[in-house]
Amino acid sequence: MPEFSPVPLRLERPALRLPLASETVAAGFPSPADDYIDVGIDLNEALIRHPSSTFFLRVSGDSMTGAGIHHGDLLVVDRSLEPRPPRIVVAVLDGAFTLKRLARQRGQLLLEAANPAYPPLELRHCGDVQIWGVAIHVIHPL
Repeated sequence: MPEFSPVPLRLERPALRLPLASETVAAGFPSPADDYIDVGIDLNEALIRHPSSTFFLRVSGDSMTGAGIHHGDLLVVDRSLEPRPPRIVVAVLDGAFTLKRLARQRGQLLLEAANPAYPPLELRHCGDVQIWGVAIHVIHPL
């Protein structure tokens, strides 16, 4: 199972607005570029809705690569959100952290990997289960 290293939020840090272009970037056919930087963006505001219940976790392992979450990525996890299918959740199974997609199959809750090498985990067959939080963003290098 993946291991996580919690990275606490520093709530006392002042807002840091970074430049945000007023145009979008085409991921298909190129579009004419404008030389305008319009408004700023504060990544704390953009990524974190509930600061007191939000944590960063570092991902270890490859069970969620099909969902675009890779070894070494940084997750933004909100503990105040309701864990419901099909959200990606951080769960604690018998004291160990794991990251999986919450699913329901034939009325039973499962934790599903996004890598076919890992079988689903039926929660009714697990001992102590706690859904610790909901992954809301992933940050990784290109």
